[in-house]
Amino acid sequence: MKFTFDKDLMVKEISVAQEIISTKNAGSILSNVLLNAYNNILTIKATDIKVNFETTIPVQIEEEGSTTIYCDKFMGILNTLPSGETEFNQVTNGEDSSVSVIIKPITKKVKFQIKSMSQENFPEVNFSDSLPYFEVPSNDFKKMISQTSFAVSEDETRYFMNGVYFEKKGDNLNLVATDGRRLSFATKNILAGVNDFPSAIVHPKILNIIYKHAPEEGNIDISIVDKMIFFKFGNYKFGSVLLEGQFPNYEKVIPSSQAHTMIVEKSDFVEALKRVALMVDKKAGRMFFNVVDGVLKITSQQSELGSADEEIPCEYAGDSYVIALNYRYVEEPLRVIDSERIAFEFTEEMKAVTMRPEPASDYFHIIMPMQKE
Repeated sequence: MKFTFDKDLMVKEISVAQEIISTKNAGSILSNVLLNAYNNILTIKATDIKVNFETTIPVQIEEEGSTTIYCDKFMGILNTLPSGETEFNQVTNGEDSSVSVIIKPITKKVKFQIKSMSQENFPEVNFSDSLPYFEVPSNDFKKMISQTSFAVSEDETRYFMNGVYFEKKGDNLNLVATDGRRLSFATKNILAGVNDFPSAIVHPKILNIIYKHAPEEGNIDISIVDKMIFFKFGNYKFGSVLLEGQFPNYEKVIPSSQAHTMIVEKSDFVEALKRVALMVDKKAGRMFFNVVDGVLKITSQQSELGSADEEIPCEYAGDSYVIALNYRYVEEPLRVIDSERIAFEFTEEMKAVTMRPEPASDYFHIIMPMQKE
């Protein structure tokens, strides 16, 4: 097996493969990438069993073949090489085989050798073109991922909440994530003409990879079938095992109406939150929001280290309320709310709070209050 490749192009694709691979054990086949060189195309595959990846790049092949190579070490070698053409040459000696990586043309006497492993034990990674794919706008889908994926549960005993829930409602795609104490919801009317597909719970690992590598423009192809979800865009193909279990009935958590609405300028709120958070107990995360006519007072919980509070103007008229919320549950949605004003809707101090952009959009966040002590 011998071919010449563009170093920068190879680095781009191997870096994606690195994100898929979960084990760093050099002796494990799952630490390797599979390389298939045929017809002047190099197919690169990686898997951690639950998430699969495939991509292709053009190469100049002298000898066709297949092998696997330790991904981290290969990436380390590539990062030390200058840009330009590089030669990959696998040499077999009895049962042992190794790969030489050489700068081409040879302007420096640089040559790396790394052990390779047979592809025979590499897990099967196949992507069928006959899958029932549907298209969604890439930019819209990436926004939905960012608006929900941070809210998944980290409690592995509640595995059915360890992913983002996908469902088709009419022509809308809904994405929902919850950890039982908060919920993030996003919906977009992007499924007109798309056949029904089964609801699914998708692991955030694959969604974060899609978010990172999908283009800002164009479409993403998605297919949900046989307990798997598949994505295609550009020269990339991804597949992931779906999480099993029954996702909670999230609609019961979403208030049908709220009695009160408070609106703040996002810039004021972000700065005040940042300052008061300096005195918040990071383990408990409790922060108090005291709303009165025209004023929101944000206060940290009193501790041995001290406390902090800050007042900012708000649009509100009504009775005074003090609501205790987890700082992280407020701060994380702030990163993805792209409006200049933010609304908090509530009814009572111990009932669910709705946090959303103002004016209302196609996403929102539900936060359950904490006990005040």
